[in-house]
Amino acid sequence: MDAVRVADRFVVAVSGGVASGKTAVTDAFGRRGVACYDADVAARAVVAPGEDGLAEIVARFGRDMLQADGSLDRAAMRRHIFAEPAARAALEAIVHPRVRRWLRERVAADRGSYCLLAIPLLAETWPAYAWVDRVLIVDVDPAVQLARLQQRDAIERELALKMIAAQASREQRLAIASDVIDNSGTLQQLDAAVEVLHRRFLELAQQSARR
Repeated sequence: MDAVRVADRFVVAVSGGVASGKTAVTDAFGRRGVACYDADVAARAVVAPGEDGLAEIVARFGRDMLQADGSLDRAAMRRHIFAEPAARAALEAIVHPRVRRWLRERVAADRGSYCLLAIPLLAETWPAYAWVDRVLIVDVDPAVQLARLQQRDAIERELALKMIAAQASREQRLAIASDVIDNSGTLQQLDAAVEVLHRRFLELAQQSARR
């Protein structure tokens, strides 16, 4: 399912830990005319009613995973995969290849100088996305990340720490990075850093197109 060819497209995958500010980064690129295709959006699209991804989920897990309107009952699915570890792997085997195909199709149709892919679990699923040209990791000071997560979700410190620990480590994310943007400061500082990277990516995309 991953055999969609992405010809002559320069692609930057964007990732980072929870509450690192990935959306703020992709929004800043968006203001510069750069399209971003989101893996979370893809994950919902590939299991929408009428999609073969949903049909395969029903075949594997039963119609109890559907709501009355025929859409995926995400709460029921979540309970099931946490109760049965093998079920999580089975669900990922259905969804992840379709997400990658969805993203590749959007990249192939994109007509910008370059485009972004927002992939929250990039480090966890690497090297499935090793076909991208660059990996941009949104990094943040751990203390800032913790404070932002607590404030964003209105949760206690202990739960926030568990949420952070459930993801790939900061070191694992940085290990796959081609570029790193520090989002520990202000939005103005972030925008200035995005401008530098945007110019760099435009240059790299032009060089790639000339090959």
